[in-house]
Amino acid sequence: MDFDIPTDLSDLLAELDAFIVDVIEPLQARDDNERFFDHRREDARTDWDNQGLPNEVWEELLHTAKRLAADAGFYRYPLAAEYGGRDGTNLGMAIIREHLARRGLGLHNDLQNEHSIVGNNVGLLLMIAYGTVEQKAEWIEDLAEGRKGFAFGITEPNHGSDATHMETTAVRDGDTWIINGEKTWNTGIHKAQYDMIMARTSGKAGDGHGITAFLVPTASEGFEVLQYLWTFNMPTDHAHIRLSNVRVPHAAIFGGEGKGLQVVQHFFNENRIRQAASSLGAAQYCIDQSVEYAKVRKPFGKPLASNQAIQFPLVELQTQCEMLRALIHKTAWSMDKYGAFSQSDKVSMCNYWSNRLCCEAADRAMQVHGGLGYSRHKPFEHIYRHHRRYRITEGAEEIQMRRVAGYMFGFMSQQAPKGVTAD
Repeated sequence: MDFDIPTDLSDLLAELDAFIVDVIEPLQARDDNERFFDHRREDARTDWDNQGLPNEVWEELLHTAKRLAADAGFYRYPLAAEYGGRDGTNLGMAIIREHLARRGLGLHNDLQNEHSIVGNNVGLLLMIAYGTVEQKAEWIEDLAEGRKGFAFGITEPNHGSDATHMETTAVRDGDTWIINGEKTWNTGIHKAQYDMIMARTSGKAGDGHGITAFLVPTASEGFEVLQYLWTFNMPTDHAHIRLSNVRVPHAAIFGGEGKGLQVVQHFFNENRIRQAASSLGAAQYCIDQSVEYAKVRKPFGKPLASNQAIQFPLVELQTQCEMLRALIHKTAWSMDKYGAFSQSDKVSMCNYWSNRLCCEAADRAMQVHGGLGYSRHKPFEHIYRHHRRYRITEGAEEIQMRRVAGYMFGFMSQQAPKGVTAD
């Protein structure tokens, strides 16, 4: 087995680093854009007087960076060549996402907004895989260019991890459907022109089938944003919404009637392995910074690095990073070779452990840096607050561990959900 990073990927990493230095960092340094990344970051990013939503100037800066990355040929990397991409692989995305996160907080990669110069446009990937001919013609280019988008209306106030018991319903009335229900944690709904609403159209509570995805215009009569949920890491773009007799045409169905859960399951593994790699990169950044600081900080006349109380916790974290990196690379490589659903247990292992590891590394970095580490003048508190969310989202730790147990004890199988191709 060859553990070397493929030459084309190592070359791409070098291209990305040069692009960051030559294009992105000068943009970050311009017009006091550093305020979005230094100790002022949370305040600068948040419009406190407008429901805590992201500041317009902040979001425009992110859009500019993505536009530059797209023009340079990086942003669409994971897409097929026919859509302007580079036929990116799961291994490639894992290596890239870790590399960018390991560089630290910056305009090149800020996962609080799922922002990166190498895009992870799940909505676009879903449209390519599941859209009708008409939907693809309407959506693909606008999604790729960021001119159009949709949020994900899956989670409900009374139903989190178990989407099969959702209470939102859609009833057919001629050529239209009438949707009623509530959704929460609709990320990005403040700008999205559509919300991909999951609603039960047949079957009973607990059934995996009978749930349908609808692309619902957010401007529809009866579509109401009740509140934006303020979180551990602000700003917020996570809305609690209500649908009251919202009518959409039959053509709004996305992915086939009764097959909604299969739509979101399709890219779970790809998205989770990429997110795991990002958390690994952020963890490694925290460790790297702690090691360097311990070499130069000299309380009581000697470097912190000479103390085993400093060394040993960082050694343990570094050991976990090395083992996790090997598992992430092997898992991503296997997904490319054998299909995304062939490694579901390994994806869950990578995901829950990397998120936990990142939080532990950020916490240790704060401890090593002392009072400065606890302050907002270092990025560790931001990293902790953001990555702590991934221990709940992307499938909570407990859900991921339950999945692994299901494969271990024979309750689940390594295969694609019914109706989803494994390759």
